[in-house]
Amino acid sequence: MSITADRKTEVIKTHARTEGDTGGAEVQIAILTERIANLTEHFKEHKKDNHSRRGLLKMVSQRRRLLDYLKNRHTDRYTAILATLNLRR
Repeated sequence: MSITADRKTEVIKTHARTEGDTGGAEVQIAILTERIANLTEHFKEHKKDNHSRRGLLKMVSQRRRLLDYLKNRHTDRYTAILATLNLRR
């Protein structure tokens, strides 16, 4: 269900704006997107896992807040992250 440390490091390297950027909005959005995708696959087999579903909804809400932050303050970064992660909006 969770992403491996290697995969997380790879996602951070891909989306970091500068060297050592591990907590920027783009990095957080990318990590949340990866975790959301993993949980979505989990629910295809475990349809009644409502405890994990609550966590999924919290992650989706957190990603939405981060995307709204980028949209309001840095429109160019917002459009870039949407294109990179193939998110609809």
